[in-house]
Amino acid sequence: MLTEQVRKARQKLVLNHFHDEVKQDWDAVLSTFPHPHYELIPTLTVHDGDSGVRGYYRETRIAFPDQHHEIIALRHSDDAVIVEFWLMGTHLGPLGQIPPTGNKFRVRVTAYFIFDETETLVCERVYFDTLSILKQLVGGLDMKNPKNWLLAVRCLKGLLAMSSDKPAPSLTETTPPTFTD
Repeated sequence: MLTEQVRKARQKLVLNHFHDEVKQDWDAVLSTFPHPHYELIPTLTVHDGDSGVRGYYRETRIAFPDQHHEIIALRHSDDAVIVEFWLMGTHLGPLGQIPPTGNKFRVRVTAYFIFDETETLVCERVYFDTLSILKQLVGGLDMKNPKNWLLAVRCLKGLLAMSSDKPAPSLTETTPPTFTD
């Protein structure tokens, strides 16, 4: 059973994590994990370890230097803190192989901050709708303006190239749990 003391400690850690991400204080964010580990379910990618997670931060902040969030709700479970939030930013740099469009996005996200039996944060597992983001970034281009046609083609080409990336096996080859009565 989750005690009030554990609940408060977890919540403080998660809120500090969020705060430090917006400040882009990566050392502080990474100090919340003994072994940083992100699982991005919509893209089927895993960023593992200090250098892997720092690379993820670098790539996303090049694409969206003003990335920030608004928390909607925070919930507790036996082994996780679950946070619903709005993630927002402006597409000013390449997102993988998709060139910058200059458009803003706002997408609803759910993140599971998973703790082990020693109350150590072991994973941030993130769920969001990629189509909602793409509709805002690429769909927001004014296609009546011919100067956007080449950018739209480059975005489509980049998206197609990125869709051929192999998914992380740990996210696609899971073992179902065993339930007992």
